[in-house]
Amino acid sequence: MTSPTATPPLPDSRDPAVSPAAGFLVPRGVPAPAAPAVRPRRLRRTQALRGLVAETRIAPAQLILPAFVREDITEPTPIGAMPGVVQHTLDSLRREATACAQAGVGAIDLFGVPTRRDETGSQAWAEDGILNRAVAAVRAEVGDALIVCADTCLDEFTSHGHCGLVRPDGDRRAGEIDNDSTLALYQAMAVSQAEAGAHMVSPSGMMDGQVAAIRTALDATGHDDVSILAYSAKYASAYFGPFREAVGSTLKGDRRTYQQDPANRREGLREVLLDVEQGADVVMVKPAGPYLDVLADVAAASQVPVAAYQVSGEYAMVEAAAANGWIDRERVIMESLLGIVRAGADCVLTYWAREVAEQLATPR
Repeated sequence: MTSPTATPPLPDSRDPAVSPAAGFLVPRGVPAPAAPAVRPRRLRRTQALRGLVAETRIAPAQLILPAFVREDITEPTPIGAMPGVVQHTLDSLRREATACAQAGVGAIDLFGVPTRRDETGSQAWAEDGILNRAVAAVRAEVGDALIVCADTCLDEFTSHGHCGLVRPDGDRRAGEIDNDSTLALYQAMAVSQAEAGAHMVSPSGMMDGQVAAIRTALDATGHDDVSILAYSAKYASAYFGPFREAVGSTLKGDRRTYQQDPANRREGLREVLLDVEQGADVVMVKPAGPYLDVLADVAAASQVPVAAYQVSGEYAMVEAAAANGWIDRERVIMESLLGIVRAGADCVLTYWAREVAEQLATPR
């Protein structure tokens, strides 16, 4: 019986003559390397040590789950471009919200997918509209155990898929999105969401003055306790692609005349500071991963909490790579979230919110 071969000891680091590279080093007179006086690796030896000194931590309460609720379905409908994410019914949305609350997730951000759309997006503020019914249903289900946030934008409700009113044919600026006439519709949407029970509204349309208009409307109707999560630095990003399927988008063209140019960094901070001045309670950078420089700028300057949205394209790329066996899915998810929080986000909207919260609660 052959005994296993013993692993030879490592050579003496102080003697270049016994190094595996001796044949290269000795003829050249290279001295032995000095033993390092400072050894950062000491604090990386074990998981317990790494956990003890971690500079960035993620807590379930920092996470916000974006969730879609659709009007014309009787069971949850998978979203092809976002494996693991569904369009909910009201019943399945209630169950999801309960599970999020139990996992310690901080908030749920609701997006409606209606059956009827028109030029003005009138279902957005209708009391019986799918989004307001969803807000009411979730709030009744979880109470104050989970922040109930509603997306305050017209794009899911308009027949043209834009976030505001389109200037009609014959207008000198026909086809443009009219900023100022859109603001009143955002006011109606925000007030209707507050009346349905939303703790927080989230204007995402990138209209100039939207935060001030919404704050005025909420305060005027007795909803001064409802918070505003402002999509402040929202870029005209190709990373939003899978989201279009999630909400059944009817958009033709693009939103480059009102969402920010991806080339611009300083502009993101400018938008944030304007929203803070207008009364935003939380400001957001969207997308998150490709805009960590903007996020860091915002976090350094903002006097209010900062959110970042890990958007559908970021999610889809990780899921696709993991499905092909190219990456370690769980590690990449956590690393991506750590990067966002490390850059300065106080809270993160992510489609992995409940999954990550449940993992964090599981002893390892």
